[in-house]
Amino acid sequence: MELLTPYSLGAYLLVALGLAGTVLPLVPGPLLIWTGALVWAWGNGFEPTDWLLLVVLGVLAIFAWGVDIFLTTIMSRKSGISWKGIGASIVFGLIGGIVLSEAPVIGTIFGALIGSIVGMSIVEYLDKRSLRATFRAVRTYVFSTVLSSIFEVGLALVMVGIFAWRVLA
Repeated sequence: MELLTPYSLGAYLLVALGLAGTVLPLVPGPLLIWTGALVWAWGNGFEPTDWLLLVVLGVLAIFAWGVDIFLTTIMSRKSGISWKGIGASIVFGLIGGIVLSEAPVIGTIFGALIGSIVGMSIVEYLDKRSLRATFRAVRTYVFSTVLSSIFEVGLALVMVGIFAWRVLA
């Protein structure tokens, strides 16, 4: 088992991108961590890793994805946010992330967050015609997104810890 082969370097890059993806919008963090583990295992002939490790990491990645969808989309919908508002949040979040990408990572995250909130606020206000209802809906969206991100970061750190434990074993 070599720690610095082309496969392992690619795997480490995927795992690092996966960690970053837990806070970057639209980057599937846990999936990239799982893919990194798969690339590392494949490059090392599945030694000392095995399929059980990949299954465990895969289950954690799917769980993180499911929690993310539940917390952001379902909680937002239950608070009265329209699908148009969710769509506007995604589109404006992408635009905000691109516009502020001059400041790498922090600018992208901040831009995506601000763009997402502005887009959802505009569409929800046009839909509801009530500042109070718009504020309540956007507040729920922000809360569920933050909660989801915290959970996803925690699961990603567990995944990386399990992967590192098996790699360094």
